[in-house]
Parts: sequence; structure tokens; C-alpha cells
Amino acid sequence: MELDMVTMAASIGVSVPVIRFLLCFVTTIPVSFLWRLVPGPLAKHLYSAFTGALLSYLSFGFSSNLHFLVPMLLGYAAMVLYRPKCGIITFFLGFGFLIGCHVYYMSGDAWKQGGIDATGALMVLTLKVISCAMNYNDGLLKEEDLREAQKKNRLIKLPSLIEYFGYCLCCGSHFAGPVYEMKDYLDWTEGKGIWAHSDKGPSPSPYVATLRALVQASFCMAMFLYLSPSHPLSWFTDPAYQEWGFWRKLSYQYMSGFTMRWKYYFIWSISEAALIISGLGFSGWTESSPPKPKWVRAKVVDILGFELAKSSVLLPLVWNIQVSTWLRHYVYERLVKKGKKPGFFQLLATQTVSAVWHGLYPGYIIFFVQSALMIAGSRVIYQWEKAIPTNMALVKKAFAVMNFAYTLLVLNYSCVGFMVLSKHETLASYGSVYYIGTIIPIALIILGYIIPAKPARFKARKEQ
Repeated sequence: MELDMVTMAASIGVSVPVIRFLLCFVTTIPVSFLWRLVPGPLAKHLYSAFTGALLSYLSFGFSSNLHFLVPMLLGYAAMVLYRPKCGIITFFLGFGFLIGCHVYYMSGDAWKQGGIDATGALMVLTLKVISCAMNYNDGLLKEEDLREAQKKNRLIKLPSLIEYFGYCLCCGSHFAGPVYEMKDYLDWTEGKGIWAHSDKGPSPSPYVATLRALVQASFCMAMFLYLSPSHPLSWFTDPAYQEWGFWRKLSYQYMSGFTMRWKYYFIWSISEAALIISGLGFSGWTESSPPKPKWVRAKVVDILGFELAKSSVLLPLVWNIQVSTWLRHYVYERLVKKGKKPGFFQLLATQTVSAVWHGLYPGYIIFFVQSALMIAGSRVIYQWEKAIPTNMALVKKAFAVMNFAYTLLVLNYSCVGFMVLSKHETLASYGSVYYIGTIIPIALIILGYIIPAKPARFKARKEQ
């Protein structure tokens, strides 16, 4: 068996631990399908927890489940012992343990060298544990003080320990996400809410949507295997790279980011297929006639939406969608005081949390600070575009094209840090193109204060 795995790993150019993980990861699809055949909520919770723990053991070894138990038990203890502050307690305890694991294992180095460990799964699990505790905390608050997301997801009653374990480890969904809410997990398991019998018809068939996700996964893997040999990250430190011209360096930064993204697209397409076939990915019915099922909860990435994004502001809405939603609901919105508008502080704080969640590598920190600058700069261009009167369509279009080009340039410049991780390699890559992707966003932010956008309607009234 080990010999077969060595052969398989060599055939696609990965290590044996990675091929073992991939086999277990793909197995989450049939495991999720079999969940549908398990009778009764209690048996379903047990099946969810057992299969998740078993797949973790087969993929990462026995110690992985011990690592997962720490944040799970800390979060549950906080909910039992001190409900009024269990959300914030779990947030800091969960992130504290995750940071400790990041520092101890330095997983980024292992990932770059073709290895893998349980830290990636622990990242997803940490978000699930924190959201559960925060939603249980929200159950104490008055409904009029809550945002819509809080009203929808809050927990009035403490989940049982077996419900909690089933939610955290559900059929291996903690491997790569997507992140979902405890309230949705309980409704799905018990056949309540949108999973209850509907007058729009029986439970939706997941098979066409699952097949579509699997076809997408196959295409993404093919793209990655085709592009990766000709765009290695090692070239960023090769002396030959430094001799290239400005435009060639810039285009290589784009192609490196473009190539790496197909790996993530593949992983997330498999995650999407598993959640869809289980039924948990179901998100309601469309208003069309006849109504069609929606699978938004399972959606992790919109490939075309990301690659062709018209603005940097749209990127979090189409990349790692469920984690972006988590950051918005549990960090960004909760930092905004009632009656106030969010600003750059909330954006930077959210991006910092995202950076720490990924790991304490300088490349991650630099990338997410860059992301905050990139989004702020894109907002300035958008505000200018909105301020242009509708009768100046060509100028308006020029600003739209400018925002698209800006997003393409700054995104792929910035993501080098996310890929190479080290401060030296990141700054060397940025410096090789004269820090253009840092200077332009900062210049736009400053210009936004010097030349503030004025709504077009006021201009039109003035002219009249």
C-alpha cells in the first residue's frame, strides 16, 4: 500500500503525506453522502463526529485529534461556565492555541516543501468553535440590539456535547471548510428550517450540483498541474529573475499568483461537492418558476468572479467566501459601534485577524496589510467613478477599467508575500518592481483626501 502511495505521489509531483491527505479529503464526498442514510438525529451526530475523527487520524495521525480537542473543549467549557463572556473568551483562547501551533509547527515551511500537517484543519475548526460560542453568547442579548446575522444564528439553548462534536468534525468538513453555523448544522440534522418538508417539493437532489463541482475540481487540478512546472516560486530568488525587465517581472508575478490559485480552486471545489452531496450545502429555493435549489452555503469561491473582479472591494466576496463572511460577522461588524460607520481601522483589524489566522509568517502579515491598502485604494477609484455624471459615460467607463487594472496589478503583486512567506523574498519581489503595488494604493488613499468625490447629482443640480 505504501509503495502504491509513493508511486501515486511521484506521478503528480507531491509528497506521500500530501497524497494521503488528498485521498482522505476526497473520501469526505462518499462519507458525506452516506450521512444521508443514517437514521435519526442522535445517530447522525455520532456518525458526523466519528467519521471526522477517523479521517483526521488517517490523514494526520492520532495527535491531530488531540490538537482538535483542545479548542473544542475550551470553547465548550467557556459556554458552560461563563456564558455572558464565552464568545470573547473562546476567541482569545482559540486564537491563542492556534498561534501556538503555528509557531511550533511552522506549517508554512512544510507546505512550501511539499509536506502537510493538521494545522490547516485546526484553522477551520477554530473559526467554528468561536462562532458557536459567540452565537451562544448572543442568545442572552435583546433581539433589538442584534444585527440580522446575529438574529439568524444565535443559540438560545446550549448544544449537547455530542451535537457540538458532530458540528465541529462533521464528516471531515473541518479539513478545508467551508465554515458554517451551528444553527444551520442542527436544523439540517433535525430536518428543520429550510430542510423541513416544503410546499415547493421534496428535498432537492444534490447530484447535478455535486457533479458540476467535481468537473470544476478536475479542471482546476489539470490547470495547476499544467502551469506549476513553468512557474516555480523559487524563481523569485533566482539571480536570472533580477535581470529581467520591469514588465516581465510584473507578468511573472501575475502568472505565479494565477498558477497557485488553481490549487486552492481544486481543494475548495472538492469541499463544495462534499457539502452539497450531504445536503448541508442547500440554502433554499429560487423565486423562479419552477423553483430551483440554491447551494450558496457550500460555495467557497467564484473563480470567474475573482479572476475578473472589477474592484478590489469585491475580492473578499468571491474568495474563500465563508471565511470572509465569518470575518465580517465576527470581527468587522462587531468592531463597529452602534450608530457609527465602519472605517479603515475596522478593515485593517479584520485583515490583521485574517493574517494571524493564516500564520505568523511575515509574508502573511505583509499580504493582509497590503490587502487593506488595496481595498481602500479601490474604494477611492470607485467613489470617483460614482461622482462622474451619467452623461459622461466614456469617462465613467475609463474609471471602471482603471479599477479593474488596478485590482489585477495590486492583487498579484501583493499575493507574492502569501506564497513565499519570508520577509526577505517578499520584499525582494516587491522591490524588483519598485514597490509599485504599495505606492499606488497609498497614493490613491492620499488623493482621496485631497480630491474627495462629490456625488454626481449635486453637480447636476449646480449646473442647472
